[in-house]
Amino acid sequence: MDSVNSFKGYGKVDDIEQKAFTRKTRKRLIILSVSSIILVAAIIGAVVGTVVHKRNNNSSPNSAVPTELTPSASLKAVCSITQYPGSCFSSISNLETANTSDPEVLFKLSLHVAMNELSKIKDYPSKLLGNTNLNLDASVRAALTVCESVFDDAVDMLNDSISSMSVGDDSQQILSQIKINDMKTWLSTTLTDQETCLDALIEVNATENVAILEDVRLAMENSTEFSSNSLAIVTKIINLLSDFNIPIHRRLLGFERPNSGFPSWVSVGDRRLLQEAKPTPDVTVAKDGSGNFTSIEEAVNAVPKKSASRFVIYVKEGVYVENILMDKNKWNVMIYGDGKDKTVISGSKNFVDGTPTFSTATFAVQGKGFIARDIKFINTAGPAKHQAVAFRSGSDMSVYSQCSFDAYQDTLYAHSNRQFYRDCDITGTIDFIFGNAAVVFQNCNIMPRQPLPNQFNTITAQGKKDANQNTGISIQKCNFLALGGNLTAPTYLGRPWKEYSTTVIMQSNIASFLNPLGWMSWVSGVDPPSSIFYGEYSNTGPGANVEKRVQWSGYKPVMTEAEAGKFAVGSFIQGTDWLPATSVAFDSNL
Repeated sequence: MDSVNSFKGYGKVDDIEQKAFTRKTRKRLIILSVSSIILVAAIIGAVVGTVVHKRNNNSSPNSAVPTELTPSASLKAVCSITQYPGSCFSSISNLETANTSDPEVLFKLSLHVAMNELSKIKDYPSKLLGNTNLNLDASVRAALTVCESVFDDAVDMLNDSISSMSVGDDSQQILSQIKINDMKTWLSTTLTDQETCLDALIEVNATENVAILEDVRLAMENSTEFSSNSLAIVTKIINLLSDFNIPIHRRLLGFERPNSGFPSWVSVGDRRLLQEAKPTPDVTVAKDGSGNFTSIEEAVNAVPKKSASRFVIYVKEGVYVENILMDKNKWNVMIYGDGKDKTVISGSKNFVDGTPTFSTATFAVQGKGFIARDIKFINTAGPAKHQAVAFRSGSDMSVYSQCSFDAYQDTLYAHSNRQFYRDCDITGTIDFIFGNAAVVFQNCNIMPRQPLPNQFNTITAQGKKDANQNTGISIQKCNFLALGGNLTAPTYLGRPWKEYSTTVIMQSNIASFLNPLGWMSWVSGVDPPSSIFYGEYSNTGPGANVEKRVQWSGYKPVMTEAEAGKFAVGSFIQGTDWLPATSVAFDSNL
């Protein structure tokens, strides 16, 4: 099972499903491409023209403004840019409040439609778990527990997007670019959460799971489509409005503070905390009893819910054998130690022993604004236990500085939202940096290690599922080197996990361990769909030669400066002022 020829990723997805998915994706891409060419003029000329005409009372009678569309025609134009135009139109047109031609209002209605549908399935996993007639085995029950958690988070993400739509009566007070970026992130996470439920069920190899998987997939169909529709509208229509002369608060996306070393979303106060050798803690954890608590779990329990101010936990030197979940209600927490070789948080949960990949993390964080510094997160399960996560993050606007993430398969699960890693060490074997966050790694040491006999290494496995998600893995100015220098297994930069997977390696030094192909397919012998985006830019070292790289249509062995610039901190992990506030150094541009 562990041979190079037979290894499939231990349940992330199987060959049959991937091949069917590839065929379906290619067909969808052809349809979408043709439709986009036909409809782009109508969308720009009619929808945007309508809104400009409505909001510009001073327009002269002779101005070249298109005739205002009917509400039905406006809705069709808006829905035409989604991946599911039929469900978009039917779900919104049935609403009593849909008698409008304003795309911003239509977007707001799409959010409410998605919320109504997601609310219907939120408790579905609990109902299945409570049905004693199903006789579910432990692994299926564990997967459904993951579904409970991620559905709950998806509802929160949608609620955040709806709340962000609240604006005043002043027509000039339209959605700011910052809010648009926030909503793109949160709606991307809403989709990732729902996909994570299916991932958890797919990886369970149980006979009775087939029916459960299909039941859940069918129950989720509307909620995923409606969430995707909202994401498409905010990405293509609302962003489009901001490019025209419609009042909107303009601000450079991800604008960085000069010479701060961080993206703009890190505040001045958080930057100071990251630069201080010993920030003043709110609580201290020490195994010898010299602090407020002897365990990290006790300190996490002391964190106030949804605090707008920073709560600092200092963990003194020592090995803490614990599994920690920093839940979604724990906001703005900073945890720091005495160094990544001195303060160690260790766990050993793993897939082979019956825990879903999502739940194996030694340390998992969901609350927004999390910061970690000078700590090692380790999963000691070893290579024979397959998926065993050291750290999982779904924290939006989170920062990790001078930390170490150590395991074998699936070491670092960058699950969702916006994340930034600086000066960190990441060690592993198979898919050891994976997930569907919008994440940038800078100045990190990325170290593949020797796996089990006949296994190969893949450094990344990116899981972008929807064309409009603003997610991907960007690795910039990092060092790729073999741990211990004795790596003989075939090793690749990564493999596309989902049909829109996005991964870029740029300005990094790559040692000689790398297989000249550079990348590998998820399914042996089957090229990934052209919808992926994989690329390399200005890398150095013996492993950076791209002459023998894969020939995928979705792969760019030599990116242009403009293409690479889209994956720099200032452009890729967009938002408000979160990164400069943390005091973690960063390079905003190339």
